[in-house]
Amino acid sequence: MTTDNMTATTTSQGVHPKKFVLWLLIVSIVMLFAAFISAYIVRQAEGEWLVFDLPNILYASTAVIALSSLSMQWSVAQAKKNDAKKTALGVGVTFLLGALFLALQWMGWTDLVNIEVHFSFANPAGSFVYVLTGVHAFHLITGLIYLLIVFFQVRSVVKSNNVNAKRILNIEMCATYWHFLGGLWVLLYVFLLLKR
Repeated sequence: MTTDNMTATTTSQGVHPKKFVLWLLIVSIVMLFAAFISAYIVRQAEGEWLVFDLPNILYASTAVIALSSLSMQWSVAQAKKNDAKKTALGVGVTFLLGALFLALQWMGWTDLVNIEVHFSFANPAGSFVYVLTGVHAFHLITGLIYLLIVFFQVRSVVKSNNVNAKRILNIEMCATYWHFLGGLWVLLYVFLLLKR
């Protein structure tokens, strides 16, 4: 039995071990952000909380991360059709949109600095915004690295146009992680808009 057949067989009988590890990672990230959000709510209730408007550029970054999720899902669909070229294109577009998201986040942080919102214990409201968006950005960078790995895996088979089961598994896992990061950002952004 080949490695590809073993991968497909393992997947059809239950959760693939690699997917299980990915879900454990996602659960740990959710717990981390739940702790941050709980601390945010508790500290806000204590008073002396600076209220400020979030930079408008974050609307654009939210739209970009949503578009990147669509392009990643398109990549998965193309992989299942065994179209390596379109799969690589979709993963590449997703990577570029993810990089644009980070650039827009950086611009958002610059806007916060311009309105005198800094990372400071004297201003916990601003500090929490930097921590929440910064930790999310760190995880998004790990997602971009994962996208690059998948991109080069798929590019290596463009000539043969054979997106095998192992590569499809990696693309699906990458998509799961990327969708999670996109959904996490939307939830964080809505939370920050509602709980200023």
